[in-house]
Amino acid sequence: MSFNIAIDGPAGAGKSTIARKAAEALGFTYVDTGAMYRAIACYLFEQGIAPEDTAAIASACTGADISIRYENGEQIVLLNGVNVNDKLRTEEVSAMASCSSAVAEVRQHLLELQRSLARTQNVIMDGRDIGTTVLPDADVKIYLTASSEIRAKRRYDEYISKGQEADYDEILAEINERDERDMNREVSPLRQADDAILIDSSYMTPEEVLDAICKLVKEKEKE
Repeated sequence: MSFNIAIDGPAGAGKSTIARKAAEALGFTYVDTGAMYRAIACYLFEQGIAPEDTAAIASACTGADISIRYENGEQIVLLNGVNVNDKLRTEEVSAMASCSSAVAEVRQHLLELQRSLARTQNVIMDGRDIGTTVLPDADVKIYLTASSEIRAKRRYDEYISKGQEADYDEILAEINERDERDMNREVSPLRQADDAILIDSSYMTPEEVLDAICKLVKEKEKE
């Protein structure tokens, strides 16, 4: 019988980083749902579809065949058989993903694949609605968050460390706008599941967050 961990939270909370580390520490499979949504967004962007054209998004999304595999420990996201790792974090794809992920047809297209993985493997998934919609019966649910100011500062530091130009105020505004969209969308809005454990990482190191999650999982496994 598989054991599932759901990690939800707002943009920039560090969900993906922590989920990957926890999967490695626990020997679980990390299912990067955000990458899957970004892959669909990449497909829609390449088709020339506007982020606000929900009808076109709903119609076109089924043309995106998405799979994830691991090669030498690295996650490879395949869009219709092509590695699109280098395209998933562009601003254009991020903007499209925020809009397209709210379209019911997009979410349904990925839902069964994600659930199928969870039925057959011990998985960790992170996203916006894992504990509330994708894996409502997950063994451990975590809502990982941090203040918008902290999340903006982390993203700013990340850009600067990569030699990219960045404006803190613009990043903060984008994060606040993203939160507003994610929390108020009609389909699967971002919220903390009733049985999820809140972890505010504002003043925690990644190691402290990882330790807290691993402790929760091991306690649950003993039950």
